[in-house]
Amino acid sequence: MMRRRMRHKIQKSQHTERWLVSYADYMTIMFAFFVVMYAIAISKNEDFQVLSDSLEQVFDKSARTHQQAGTGIHGTGILTDRVTPESDVLYGESILKEEQGPKLIDGQADTSNIEKKHLGKPLDSLLSKLQSALIDEIRNGEANLELNQDWLIIELSSGMLFSSGSAVAQQRAKQVVALVKDIIAPVDNYIRVRGYTDNEGIRNEIFRSNWELSVARATSVLVELEELGINPARMAIEGYGQYSPFSSNDTEQGRAENRKVVVALSKYGLPEQAQQDTNEQANPSVKESTEIELPSNDNTIKVIQLPHGGIRITTRNEQ
Repeated sequence: MMRRRMRHKIQKSQHTERWLVSYADYMTIMFAFFVVMYAIAISKNEDFQVLSDSLEQVFDKSARTHQQAGTGIHGTGILTDRVTPESDVLYGESILKEEQGPKLIDGQADTSNIEKKHLGKPLDSLLSKLQSALIDEIRNGEANLELNQDWLIIELSSGMLFSSGSAVAQQRAKQVVALVKDIIAPVDNYIRVRGYTDNEGIRNEIFRSNWELSVARATSVLVELEELGINPARMAIEGYGQYSPFSSNDTEQGRAENRKVVVALSKYGLPEQAQQDTNEQANPSVKESTEIELPSNDNTIKVIQLPHGGIRITTRNEQ
């Protein structure tokens, strides 16, 4: 009898504390929730905005999916349908949705109208031609070629082009520039001639600073290209002085690498119309103009406007 009572008591006390398991789970979830909220509070506003937009997209998509999957009874979701964050960034929120502005790309505002720019000759094809033309100079370390996304860089050693402290091109420089000209003359890519120096100061009767020396050397190369027939509308000069070094100026080798002139070819080219306008300015031609008869109230005379702006008055019956 006693054994039966003990067994009944044990069975009655089983599972009486299972609520502790649910309570522990609840407390764990609440702890995790507050940890997340604290992390969001101390994070940057940009990160929080990204998280907020992501959550809105997830819930918005879930609400629309739930409405579409209904059986004819369409209720209103928690989140109302609105313009997605991507559309806000790309087009803005105008009053009239059909009048959307131009598509913008983050960090690419200067190229938003890229389709209006004229692309020149592909740079990779020019690279192979220049490698063949300057093979000896590249082997001797007097020239170097570099191709990136927007520019084809032709680095020419200043020691090969000019004497120390001078901006007068040597005969060797003219030969190398002529080789470069043969490759870049037939194309319409923009050209930037850039001058660089080391950090050793210069001050003489010609140049007061490395600024002037770098610009003068770039100008000398540009003028040589122009005399060889390169369209001047394609070219521009840039002088960097000692402030954009390619190597350290602590060693003689590094300073030698920093003394150079760079001929940079852009992936963009001069439009055909601009080339025609430049050619017309360089080679002006006298256009034949015909005489124009001006209206007159007197039928006995004839007023004729001459090509250069003057007028000639004569009688009507003049042959």
